[in-house]
Amino acid sequence: MNSTLNQEETMPGNKAGGDMFVMKCGGSTLAALPDSFFEDLKGLQEKGVQPVIVHGGGPAISGNLEKLGIETEFVNGLRKTTEDVLDVVEMVLAGTINKQIVRRIQSVGGSALGLSGSDGGLIEARPVANSAEVGWVGDVTHVKSSILNGVMEMGYMPVVAPIGVDASGQRYNINADTAAGAVASHLGVARMIVVTDVPGIMKSAGGEKRVLPTVTVQEIEDMIGTGEIYGGMIPKVRAAIACIHGKVREVVIVDGSEPNVLSRVVAGEVLGTRIVRM
Repeated sequence: MNSTLNQEETMPGNKAGGDMFVMKCGGSTLAALPDSFFEDLKGLQEKGVQPVIVHGGGPAISGNLEKLGIETEFVNGLRKTTEDVLDVVEMVLAGTINKQIVRRIQSVGGSALGLSGSDGGLIEARPVANSAEVGWVGDVTHVKSSILNGVMEMGYMPVVAPIGVDASGQRYNINADTAAGAVASHLGVARMIVVTDVPGIMKSAGGEKRVLPTVTVQEIEDMIGTGEIYGGMIPKVRAAIACIHGKVREVVIVDGSEPNVLSRVVAGEVLGTRIVRM
């Protein structure tokens, strides 16, 4: 870690630890969740537990691109991002989706503040290795955790859109799972929660699929190899693996429709799948 990160993480008021967690959720998943989910978020905030939300919005981006007649394609799971596509990505993620989430939290009495990774240079990025194929897609190089801590010190829940920026001001489209993992790592939280529309990582046993309560990094690699983990779950588990270092001990994948799912996970109840490094 560089000296800037170390300085930020030792600043007075840094809340890294057991009273904070990073939550990642897709925009379409969040839109489908009931008010009770957001009331649970508000309740945690009132108890002094600080959620930091990083969201996606893939289906909404695709829908808007289609309406505008802009072609889009995926290369190894990453959206090929031209300047035209990037304009729509930023509009949807930092605009529509981000503000919808903020409004839903505030509609149940919570306090939230929406941010893009461009704001204050919150998420610093560089081109991915295969940028020649995928365009303006970025990898996270640094997260200014002092900005997020400042927002929380003011009593607001940060809601972060995964847009990155480099020193020249170039924008990057960043996979939301990757961004959430980077935010968790740089904040030094103990737990990251991935809210999805599935109950966890499933494994076939005796002719039926069951949720694995705990899975190790090696078991995940084996399941990807055999095809038991596939499609959109692969970037989720890869991002989880990437952020399990330093103070981040575990990533929990849960179904957002479970009643009071966040407060139950924070309280230590076994729900969904815990990904741990052995």
